[in-house]
Amino acid sequence: MSSKVRITVAVPMSEALVSQIEAVDPRVEVHYDPAHFPGPRRLGDHHGAPAQPRSDAERDRFFEYLSHGEIVYGIPELQASGLRRIVEQDPRLRWVHAAQAGAGAFVTEAHLDAEQLARVLVTTSAGVHAEPLAEFAMLGMLAGSQDLARLRRQQAAHEWADRHATAQLRGATCLVLGAGEIGAAIASRAKAFGMRTVGIKRRIEPVAGFDDILGVEALTDAVRDADYVVVTLPGTAHTEHLVDARVIAACKPGVVVVNVGRGSVIDEAALVAALRSGHVASAALDVFEREPLEPASPLWDLPNVIVSPHTAALDVGEEQRVADLFCDNLRRYLDGTPLRNVVDVQQGY
Repeated sequence: MSSKVRITVAVPMSEALVSQIEAVDPRVEVHYDPAHFPGPRRLGDHHGAPAQPRSDAERDRFFEYLSHGEIVYGIPELQASGLRRIVEQDPRLRWVHAAQAGAGAFVTEAHLDAEQLARVLVTTSAGVHAEPLAEFAMLGMLAGSQDLARLRRQQAAHEWADRHATAQLRGATCLVLGAGEIGAAIASRAKAFGMRTVGIKRRIEPVAGFDDILGVEALTDAVRDADYVVVTLPGTAHTEHLVDARVIAACKPGVVVVNVGRGSVIDEAALVAALRSGHVASAALDVFEREPLEPASPLWDLPNVIVSPHTAALDVGEEQRVADLFCDNLRRYLDGTPLRNVVDVQQGY
């Protein structure tokens, strides 16, 4: 390792966060050129591309800017091709940190060879979105328990209807597919409501907030007892359509489904059919099989569905939490200790 560790920032960043990274250690040298990110920014924008696509010459200059150090903060151009190019172009590169939680797909799709994977670590920002996603999950469960679709329908009709019974979360069973940091944050909030919490996890081990942890092979049996099914899983070859028509059919009639993981985990056509039949009482979805959600998708118009345009994780503190995680990992990198959230290429996350 050279006396100065050069970090190049590949995504838009505030000067305050640049200064925070610089202050981690005197050995750190941060390079950030905002001229490479002239496009207007939105909350949670980890891309910052120009309003018009970069020309070949502009892309060459951008990657030349990135290709002079050990560490790159952000997936270049938010594309697997950008990750592959920077790994190929900069032999000194040792670590890329993604500002996204679900960045494993970039590594898989970049098709890096064994030497490149051994040379360059890729870490994600998994965990920084746990709290806002957990709050969205609780919104989805409460919307189901209080029959929000009926209340909205009656309000639109100016109808003061007869009394209807609602269901309490207390005493209900919440099944969380994926007992990582997001799943644990959901479980802790569900326990505060008095719910029974069950997690589905690849490795069966105790996780704080869960009454029980089961393996993936137990999923079909587990959904039979669940009043609420919450998906937090990443999108990988192992999780694609894990919640398929067979699993949905096994669910308790009137189940409520929430997805804050990846849209590919649920067979969307099977979910739509179950929502129409009432077998699934309601759903709150932040992610979809194809994004943006197609205008013709029936999910837009189903009254028992909450559609969130993959924004449930966004809040004003997101970029600060990503930077805090990176700074913690940077200290580990400088000390030669293992980094957090290293992508497991075999698992895809």
